[in-house]
Order: sequence, then structure tokens, then C-alpha cells
Amino acid sequence: QVQLVESGGGLVQAGGSLRLSCAASVRTFSTYPMGWFRQAPGKEREFVGVIYWSAGNTYYADSVKGRFTISRDNAKNTVYLQMNSLKPEDTAVYYCAADPKSGPTIATMWTYWGQGTQVTVSS
Repeated sequence: QVQLVESGGGLVQAGGSLRLSCAASVRTFSTYPMGWFRQAPGKEREFVGVIYWSAGNTYYADSVKGRFTISRDNAKNTVYLQMNSLKPEDTAVYYCAADPKSGPTIATMWTYWGQGTQVTVSS
């Protein structure tokens, strides 16, 4: 079993920043690709980004590229999503995920999910 717990969400004004954390209860955390998705009310879960085994191996959705940064601290079994220059359209529940079986941009390809943390960006 892999347990993922997100934290760090909240209310922020447009242009502000938040850092989300995802703590993973897995002994071999460093071997797991970790991803972030988000889901707004009434919309499908969409890909945000993924980080593999090093900070230099990342991939982001075009909508967040240049604003969001994924990092990981294997010693803490934690992955982070640093969100800068937030926009109202970034408002969503943000989920972390672990262990994609195929194309990481597709939500159904991921094996494990956290419960999500709400991010609300006011204009």
C-alpha cells in the first residue's frame, strides 16, 4: 500500500504563491515517479506535472509551465508543488499521485492518489 497525503492548500490572491506538499508512506519513495493533478468543480481531473528520479527530470502542462515547479525530498518522502503567479483559473482541488503505468498526463494511468487539497485563487 502507498498512502499519499497532500497539504498546503488555501486561499491566495491572484499573483500570489503557494507550496503544496505530498507526503508518501512508501519505503522506496525515491524510485516512484510522482505527479500532480488538479480538478475544478464539474471538470475532469487534469495533469499538472510530473517528477521522476531527479529534479532535472520533470514535465509540465502548458497551462502551468514557467509558473509551477515540482521538486522532491526523498529523505522526507515528500514531493512539492511550488505555485507562483497564481491565477483564478488555477482554482481546483490538487492531488498528488504516484507510479504511472503509462503516459503520465492521463489520470487513469496513475496507481496511487492522495485525497487532495483545495487551492482557491481570488481575483
